[in-house]
Amino acid sequence: MTTVNVNEVELGIESFGEEGAPLVLLAGGTTMLSWPDALCESLAAGGRRVVRYDLRDSGTSTTADPQAPAYTLRDLAADAAALAGVLGGGPAHLAGIGVGGMVAQVAVLDHPGAFSALTLAGTRAVAPGPPDDDLPDHDQATMSRLFARPMPDWTDREAVASFAARGAEILGDDPAAARVTAARVWDRTPGTSAAVQTANQLGTVFSRLDCAPRWRESLPGIGIPTLVVHGRRNRFFPVGNGEAIAREIPGARLLVLEEAATAIPDAAAGEVAEAMLTLGERTPPSWRAVW
Repeated sequence: MTTVNVNEVELGIESFGEEGAPLVLLAGGTTMLSWPDALCESLAAGGRRVVRYDLRDSGTSTTADPQAPAYTLRDLAADAAALAGVLGGGPAHLAGIGVGGMVAQVAVLDHPGAFSALTLAGTRAVAPGPPDDDLPDHDQATMSRLFARPMPDWTDREAVASFAARGAEILGDDPAAARVTAARVWDRTPGTSAAVQTANQLGTVFSRLDCAPRWRESLPGIGIPTLVVHGRRNRFFPVGNGEAIAREIPGARLLVLEEAATAIPDAAAGEVAEAMLTLGERTPPSWRAVW
């Protein structure tokens, strides 16, 4: 792991694979650990250089004030484009998961020359907040259970890990995997203040960002090969959000993971990696995966 300076901020990155291989840039949602090790390793084994990175105010990237970020969604998109340029090797395959998928959509629209392919996982085409009328909102029963939990003691690593495990159980993800990831995120978080920890663990920065203007109506202008990955059991961004993105981006492929929720499980890493590695080849426009 190291840091790279772009746009006057430091971004924490981790690389997998050979230095000269085609670049796959993974935007976390918000930390790089949103992308599982198994997927990164599978992509690297397929001949790619994989770089996952922390967004601002998370992980080892520049952290200022997560409660009042002095940047916009478009600044995060510009970071992705600048990072792809600094890392070199030609246009990158950009992938974003969750709120990182919002960054990825805007990055490709604002900086099309920086990217050769796009993967969007478990995301939607509108900013945080109420969705468009034709898009399914968060499952309200699930949200009620999530927000009924008391906040943990952010200075206590085990309490934070247990909080994440319970949240994963509510969302339909693997609690054991979430516990391990939360502990790793805690270890990488610069400080134990509630604001910094919640920004790293829950991605709360996005609720305070300026996400204007809208970008959904511009999706038909994306002209690079696109893969949309979505868990059938995703209760946070229900699968209709991924289906809408796939309809609106010309030629996009839709990969529905029938047993997945918000996270990409290790059991599905090979399937997702294969779909990413073959993006752009002549294959059917959509398929479903069962693992």
